[in-house]
Parts: sequence; C-alpha cells; structure tokens
Amino acid sequence: MEGTTAYYVVKEKALPEVLLKVVEVNRLLDTKKAASVQEATDRAGISRSSYYKYKEDIFPFHDSAQGTTLNLACQMDDEPGLLSDLLKVVADFRANILTIHQAIPINGTASLSLSVQILPNTGDVSVMIQEMEKISGVHNVKVLARE
Repeated sequence: MEGTTAYYVVKEKALPEVLLKVVEVNRLLDTKKAASVQEATDRAGISRSSYYKYKEDIFPFHDSAQGTTLNLACQMDDEPGLLSDLLKVVADFRANILTIHQAIPINGTASLSLSVQILPNTGDVSVMIQEMEKISGVHNVKVLARE
C-alpha cells in the first residue's frame, strides 16, 4: 500500500488541538478575516511551521462532501415514528435519500443502513449527523463510506 493515501472520518472531539487550529487558520484566511498566514496563526495560537505541516491534511468534512453519496449506519430503538424522525432530519438538510434498509429489530434495537446523496444545497453534513444523533432513541450514527 506504499504510495497510497488513507482517509479517515474522525469526530472533532478526537482530534488533537493543533489540527483544529489549522482548520481555524484556513477559515480565517478563506473568509479574509486575517490578511496573512502570520496573522491567522497568531490569532489561532499555533506556529506557522505547524500550520504548514498540516494545512493540506485536514479540512472540514462538509467542504468535500458535495456531490457524493454517504453510507450511514444507525442503531436505534424500535419505536413507532423514530425512523420518520430520522428521515425528516435528512430532508430538513436537503439531502437526497437513495436507499433505506432497516433490519428486523432484536431486543428492541434496530439497525438501519441509509445511503444519502449530498447535493449542492445540502446543509452542513456534520451538523446533520449531530442532529440525527440528538434524536431520543437513536444510539449512534456512523459514516461507513463516502463515494
């Protein structure tokens, strides 16, 4: 596998602070809220060398998601209306639902596989997943793949 690049989807809370600060520097530069890399790194509280070391290696998930299909796996309680609530979140974020497969519930818990197409007008995908996880009865939502 030498020469190939592996990608991972990682929750923000698992990232080292320096990587989050690199994202902040990029945001400051992109929005013109900082006139230079030096000003942006000073405001974010990291060194320029740290910024240059990681600047090409981290970016917000939603920036690269448009035009792709996400395959999500969910664990949720077997409750009437819960699937509808979950799908409403996807609809509210203007993503296109491609496939839905819900397994037969075991011990009151159902597994759900969901394929979602991210469109140009889809809201922030990471916020969409957070909103799905906030629903009472939804245990977790995981991104299995991005195509």
